Amino acid sequence: MKAVATKPVRGAPEGRGLRLGLGPLIVGLFLVMAVWGPLLAPYDAGQIDLDRIFDQPSWVHPLGTADNGVDILSTVLHGARLSAQIAFASVGISFVVGCLLGVLAGYRGGWVDHCVTGVCDLVQAFPAIVLNISIMALSSDQSILHVVVALSAGGWVLFARLARAQTLVLREMEFVMAVQALGGSQWRTLFGHILPNLLGPLVVQASSALGMAVLAESTLSFLGLGPGRKASWGALLEEGSAVLLRFPHVALIAGGVIAVTVWGFNWAGDSFRDWLDPTAPK
Repeated sequence: MKAVATKPVRGAPEGRGLRLGLGPLIVGLFLVMAVWGPLLAPYDAGQIDLDRIFDQPSWVHPLGTADNGVDILSTVLHGARLSAQIAFASVGISFVVGCLLGVLAGYRGGWVDHCVTGVCDLVQAFPAIVLNISIMALSSDQSILHVVVALSAGGWVLFARLARAQTLVLREMEFVMAVQALGGSQWRTLFGHILPNLLGPLVVQASSALGMAVLAESTLSFLGLGPGRKASWGALLEEGSAVLLRFPHVALIAGGVIAVTVWGFNWAGDSFRDWLDPTAPK
């Protein structure tokens, strides 16, 4: 009797389910730290204790201390709020601007499409970090608003390209043609039918963009261009890198928090994509 070959059952790759579960959990913990972190911090941000400079973790300072005896746990909790403010503000602005421009470019075509794609190409010609530093250098005011503007200046491009590509497909769909045949206006077609159907991919992109915004803010603070020298993950990492061989715990904690947060947002994006895609393995 011949053995009948059977197709392997398609399922989630090994370890993928755990990763997709960890992503939203990490994002949830980050949001808790951002909202209630400063209230839970055992010390004020930047509180100096010269008797405990670069102390190892202990009961008094659970994660140890950094330069001038600043408590690392308090810095991490206060820094989470700073990172969240900048990340959500910059991604929110990029989302709205990029989505509107991308939808208009994809739906109208012609000179509108050429103008939007030309500006996108121009912005993407500059490396993101160079563009951010250049905008930060235009003013000596290193405020949260200034950082948000710097990150939004290039962040909208990815949303615009994605929205344009999705709109080019959606505008040829039968339900859009039916609306147009029934006399629906362009604005009703855009905002009532096309835009709601492309929000899914844009939300997934926004989740990954939030992680990149956290990383970008930390990079600017590491370079001394951020708004939170006393309570920033990037500034804490910069302090730890200067004494990495003698007191490695400072840089390891700061770098670990940044890395885990960025991974969490990326994994959460994977979870959103699988949840929105009915064909994805569950």
